Amino acid sequence: MQVIPRYQPTFAERYPVSFFVACIDMLLVVASGLLAHEYRFGTFDMGGRYNSATMLSAVIVVLCMGFGGVYGSQRGYSFWRQFSVLLACWLSAAGILLSLSFFLKISDNYSRIWFSLMFITGGGLSLLLRLSVFIVLRRLRSSGINLKSILLVDSGGQSAGQLNSGLSLYEAGFKIAATLQYSPSQEWLEELTQKVNEERVHEVWLCLPLSEGGMIRSILYALRHHTVAVRFIPEWGDIRLLNHKVSQIAGLYSLDLSCSPIDGPARVLKRLEDLLIGGIISVLILPICLIIALAIKVSSPGPILFKQYRMGINGRLFKVYKFRSMVVHEEHDGVTQAKRNDARVTPLGSFLRRTSLDELPQFFNVLQGRMSIVGPRPHALAHNEYYKDLVESYMQRHKVKPGITGWAQVSGYRGETDTLNKMQKRVEYDLWYIDNWSLWIDLKIIALTIWKGFINKNAF
Repeated sequence: MQVIPRYQPTFAERYPVSFFVACIDMLLVVASGLLAHEYRFGTFDMGGRYNSATMLSAVIVVLCMGFGGVYGSQRGYSFWRQFSVLLACWLSAAGILLSLSFFLKISDNYSRIWFSLMFITGGGLSLLLRLSVFIVLRRLRSSGINLKSILLVDSGGQSAGQLNSGLSLYEAGFKIAATLQYSPSQEWLEELTQKVNEERVHEVWLCLPLSEGGMIRSILYALRHHTVAVRFIPEWGDIRLLNHKVSQIAGLYSLDLSCSPIDGPARVLKRLEDLLIGGIISVLILPICLIIALAIKVSSPGPILFKQYRMGINGRLFKVYKFRSMVVHEEHDGVTQAKRNDARVTPLGSFLRRTSLDELPQFFNVLQGRMSIVGPRPHALAHNEYYKDLVESYMQRHKVKPGITGWAQVSGYRGETDTLNKMQKRVEYDLWYIDNWSLWIDLKIIALTIWKGFINKNAF
């Protein structure tokens, strides 16, 4: 019996739009190479090696964007997300080409101006193309065109309520065609399949609490004869999430609920930030520190530095350094926060605390790697014990290194936390910082710290 080989469609047949866009990107790279050659050499007639380099660049750019997911569906993604992925792909392609030219020892054969202009022009045109498509699609979708219809399974949670409001669904390319209230029963499963048939929806979105996760298998089995896409949108309720995402661990998919984003390459980047900025600041403040140290030694008996154990990243203890601002005394009932007109504070110490100069030695904690310039402020150990049972997710502050300044401090939540609400707000701002960390946020906080000055009404 003759076996007829199964027909395998080509990439162009499977993904006609993606193939078309990839061809356009290749043409943009070629056009950019020609324009750059005309600017650099005054002619569009490229020699053999420039023709070959341009075609290789076009292929590598398209391959990088293919691996980066640029040619997949972008429905539901913000333009900034698309822009960041596109930028990463173009930079990767440039890095690959530069590495090839270095290892093959042919970099001297090509103009650096030509190469730079080709990538800047090509990247700009590629970005402009996608921005135009994004704007056109958003306007079409706002008018009700090019939308995917959704059957929303509602269990009465916040996620379903937000989706039902339809505030941003149209611009993302979706519309709620029907809503079905959830019920864990066989009759409900039959009603679900009937709704899918009646509404002819493209996707089914399951807004269910985690406790009903066992029903997902039954739902998928009930929809086994349909081609609709099924998405699970967990109803988190009052669970405080931190950097939640889906990741792959040891070959298995993991739904991360509470993880720090400052890990891996991000952790290295933040450490470089601390070493570079902290090193510069440490050199600049050294004369000031010597003057303050001498003034403390002369003005009151006792050590120059105040050292106290605080909790660092992942619960590790370390000694925090500050200039001593109080008279030497013993704490009998835990640690008492400094108050306004506190009798324990020396006259010099009052000035140091108001101007935040007492915090300067902590830059040496930064150089040691125990603290960061930006991060949640380290609290006394007794305060950690007190607040960890009163403020939800309080200990999640310690998933990152503590900082000299932080988002809570520049937002007004600095100084004495004499009410529970003040500590709750501080923790809320600290967790927002951890969940949204980026180098730009760190630089913004540092700039705000300098702009608002070190003197603060809450520092006493």
